[in-house]
Amino acid sequence: MELRPTKSVGWWEDGEILGGRDEVAGGTWLACTREGRVSFLTNVLELHTLPEAKSRGDLPLRFLESKKSSEEFAKELVKEVHEYNGFNLITLDLTSNKMFYISNRPKSEPPTVQQVQPGIHVLSNAKLDSPWPKVQRLKLNFKKLLSTYDEDEDIPMKEMIDKLMRDTTKADKSQLPNICSLEWEHNLSSIFVEGRYGTRSMIALSIKDNEEASFHETYIEKGLWWEKTIDFYTTPKVALNEIVL
Repeated sequence: MELRPTKSVGWWEDGEILGGRDEVAGGTWLACTREGRVSFLTNVLELHTLPEAKSRGDLPLRFLESKKSSEEFAKELVKEVHEYNGFNLITLDLTSNKMFYISNRPKSEPPTVQQVQPGIHVLSNAKLDSPWPKVQRLKLNFKKLLSTYDEDEDIPMKEMIDKLMRDTTKADKSQLPNICSLEWEHNLSSIFVEGRYGTRSMIALSIKDNEEASFHETYIEKGLWWEKTIDFYTTPKVALNEIVL
């Protein structure tokens, strides 16, 4: 949402959290810590929302500041998910090397708490790995990009963003989920969303088994697109598998 004031990726005041920041409510949509905790969030597309709901951007921040494992945090959070509008939350703790997915939608079903297994996953504004056209398109394109590199080769993060996240191809209107108005859904059906409420930040985060991490962001500020890369080392207590988000 281009109209909402945000800060691009950077280290926060305490020097422990790295990520973007919502300047309205103070939360984040994607951030990590030096200890190897990562969390990111998407809103769920829905027609009606709660006007007095708690800020969803606070959820990743709460996990990053917590000492609980991903699983413990998820089980605690389900007790209060009804206080938020629709969200999808991913939590990753490299100390335990476990990733969890939490969602409070659809309303008609119990909250989802699911451990995310190794592999390629895509999260949009519906369930994890939903059959939405742009989800399927992004997953296919990511597999194609991976196939052009050897297993021990690093994929340049700028290339990852340029080849995957700038795709403006819209879905056929017959494939849309029919939740909101047809024109609104059609505008949101591309990976890169144009317009005032469109894409304003594209981030690639990689963490290797030698604990080397890299955060690359392409973002819009005052009508211009900028890029930045921040490299650092995580300090988890166990060895890591390579993870790309």
